[in-house]
Amino acid sequence: MRQVTRSARFRSLQTAMTLAALGLYASAVVVVPLFVERGLSHTIASVALGLVGAGQVLGRLVFAAVPRTSAPASRTVGVLAASCAALVLLALLPGPAGALLAVAVVLGRARGAYTLVQATAVADRWTTARFGALNGIFNAPITAATAIAPGGSCSPSASAGTARP
Repeated sequence: MRQVTRSARFRSLQTAMTLAALGLYASAVVVVPLFVERGLSHTIASVALGLVGAGQVLGRLVFAAVPRTSAPASRTVGVLAASCAALVLLALLPGPAGALLAVAVVLGRARGAYTLVQATAVADRWTTARFGALNGIFNAPITAATAIAPGGSCSPSASAGTARP
């Protein structure tokens, strides 16, 4: 087990998944304030948050349809790339509302698929022998990132003075 947990492959995947969790879980908290700050109504901002949730369901359905014959690395890279693209678009795209709502769906799809990539990462790469221990070690920093992401997402805007009451 130590051979696996100390390998570059394990640590690289763990780091990538932890960073993705931080971004994906922080983004859900800031969707409504971000849309409102861009001049959209609270109604549209709330719809955007709902579309993130609907996108998550869509992402899980699409992921389930991906053939299990595809390599785990390919599935992971695809989901992480979609996550990064959605986060960058959400951060940089000023509008219009339709484009921002489409990004909310893409963000949700990425979050939904990410959940399944995370759940299958250890078993897909290192089999199910000692699964509980390996999965626990793998997911510990991811779980911590998921827990701190909502609070951490508020700090940058508060310290930059862009947060509004």
